[in-house]
Amino acid sequence: MTKTIVKHFHSWGYQAFKYLVYGLLAYNVALFFQEESLAAQVTFSSGFTFNSIIEAFSSTIDTGAWVVLLLLFELETYVLEDNKIHGATKWSLHGVRIFCYLFILYAFYGYCTKLGLLNGFSVTTITDLCSLGGNWQYMTTLNEYVPLTQENCQTFSNAGGLFSNPDIQVITNSDDMFSTQGLAWVDVINAGAWLFVVFMLELDVRIQLGRVNSVFWTNYSHLIKGIVYSILLIAAIFWGFEGDFIDFWDAFLWLVAFFLIEMNVFEWQAETAQDTPDAPNE
Repeated sequence: MTKTIVKHFHSWGYQAFKYLVYGLLAYNVALFFQEESLAAQVTFSSGFTFNSIIEAFSSTIDTGAWVVLLLLFELETYVLEDNKIHGATKWSLHGVRIFCYLFILYAFYGYCTKLGLLNGFSVTTITDLCSLGGNWQYMTTLNEYVPLTQENCQTFSNAGGLFSNPDIQVITNSDDMFSTQGLAWVDVINAGAWLFVVFMLELDVRIQLGRVNSVFWTNYSHLIKGIVYSILLIAAIFWGFEGDFIDFWDAFLWLVAFFLIEMNVFEWQAETAQDTPDAPNE
């Protein structure tokens, strides 16, 4: 089994588009770092600990690990010939993959803790934000905070239904609180769905390499993938309506990127079937 036919099938334009998508995803790591570093100045103003880094930079770490993992899938499903994936190459791929999985799982924990941070907000009796001292900030949405000043405090005071978290000196109104909680929940659900995507692709690769055999997955993989990718698409649409462009753009690019990986797998499967036309049905 080789991937020679697949490589000859694709035009240079298709390849350029594919690697442009991968490059844009790599650039998103910098965008998330910029966004989260600004938010961390508020939520972790007293300083960082090792454990708080993952909570503060969960999106950055998560996206970086996923970019590396995406490139590994590209190597296995398109670049490397099947007979090359053994020995040192095989174990190197596995080692980097395990390293990425640890960060992805840790980032998932970070999304959960960020959701937990919002549980620290409660209804407050504060009505005059202009009277607040210290370094209080107003939370407009997830990871976005506005310092309270004499110029804007009255505008926020008129919002009504205020919630505050005195531990981090952040306050917000009921509408922004509701939308922020929604975004945090979508982050958790989206991250969990992507964990399932990587499990599905791992299973596809192992089956293609002849290391795993699953009749159930062969029969129902399309249905299961359709459900999981639909969840991811709904999450992207939600971010689009909420006006969180970076999250929407990132989600859209990831869907495109893994569609391209799925195309690699589909063509790899087609070539395998062509190489073994008389193979008995499992």
